Amino acid sequence: MKKNVPDTITFFERLLPLVTSGEKVITIRDKSESHYVPGTVVKVFALETGKYYTNIEILSVEAIRYDDISDYHATQEAMTLDTLKALIREIYPTEQSLFVIRYRLVNGSQAI
Repeated sequence: MKKNVPDTITFFERLLPLVTSGEKVITIRDKSESHYVPGTVVKVFALETGKYYTNIEILSVEAIRYDDISDYHATQEAMTLDTLKALIREIYPTEQSLFVIRYRLVNGSQAI
């Protein structure tokens, strides 16, 4: 495995119940957070507190343009398209090139 492969990921605390329930199965990030490798398992932490929550397996990382984010992605994020696009703009105000990171919960890893 190559060096600098991320082994942790953070989510806003308010989104973690969706992650740990398995309802949220993707995350959309910018290039600085696009270096996840399919097949690797990463630890999930709350951004605000650093609290450990669970482990996820990275399934895929695919480039996407902001304008191509659709209801399909919103469903996988467990939110409406308007909410998803507003959240992305809150985090990445001007970014057009983003990445969809698809993941699944790793059984038996929940800390909650």
